[in-house]
Parts: sequence; structure tokens; C-alpha cells
Amino acid sequence: DCWFYSPNTIALISGQTGKLMYVMHNSEYPLSCFALFENGPCLIADANFDILMVKLKGFFQNAKANKIESRGTRYQYCDFLVKVGTVTMGPSARGISVEVEYCPCVIANDCWNLLMEFMQSFMGNHTPGIPSVFGAKHDSIYSPADTMVQYMELFNKIRKQQQVPVAGIR
Repeated sequence: DCWFYSPNTIALISGQTGKLMYVMHNSEYPLSCFALFENGPCLIADANFDILMVKLKGFFQNAKANKIESRGTRYQYCDFLVKVGTVTMGPSARGISVEVEYCPCVIANDCWNLLMEFMQSFMGNHTPGIPSVFGAKHDSIYSPADTMVQYMELFNKIRKQQQVPVAGIR
């Protein structure tokens, strides 16, 4: 899940930038909380970080109905971990997320072609291109923070897109 926090006017007056802060949780890491800024660092803290955000209400405000989450099923096929989820914002479904991990590899660029081939086997021409997070991490170890950055990018796209009403489906 992800909560969006925007800077209060007090924070903006004090010279802070007007970037959103994302506080995220991941069921794979239940004791951790991730705090990210757009194009900025990722802080990994314990699960009580949410309580700290209450104390920072003078600097960040959380609007009601600002939660977006991906909830679904986790599958394991040989060395691959596949998570398929429905992305919801408030009461409405806004999209589908597919997360694929090749468990034996910790350097993402080393196994990207294998991941692409595996995803094409069940996603066909809907297989995505290489994530932007890989551009900055050519040969470094992939971390949980990298996954959270990708979820932040996905949630941002979904949050910013207009919800198109579906009509004529029976």
C-alpha cells in the first residue's frame, strides 16, 4: 500500500521543495516501512514510521482517500516469483500490477533477458520494457528499495491518469 503526503504551506515557506512523499508497505517485508520522494532517496525504516508521520503533520499532510494499493496473489514457478494484483484507489479498481522476480539472481541486469522471455510467455505483447530503476543500477545488487521505486512509479501513473468509464459491457 502507499500513502501520499504533500508538503504543508509551512514547509514550503521554510524553503522545502514541493515534492510528494510516499510512505509504502510491502507484504514481503512486513516489519519495514519505505519512505520515498520523487526522484529522491528511499528511506527504509521499521513499521512504526507511520506514527512518526503523525508527528510531522506540521510539514506533511495526508489527504483523506489518498491511499492506493495493489493486492493479489503470489505464485512460484520454479525459480520465478510472480505476483499479480489489482490496484485500487479508494473503493475503485484502477489497474493490474504484475511483479516478476527471478530468485537466484541479485544483479537485475544479468537476468533481464531471461525475465523478458519468461514474461512474454504469459503476457505476450503486453510485456513491459526495462524499468527505469535499472538505468541507475547497471551492475549493482537489486534491493527491496528498487521494487518500491517501481511500485511508486506505477502508482503515480495510475493516480494521475483519468479514470475512463466503461460502458456497453455485458
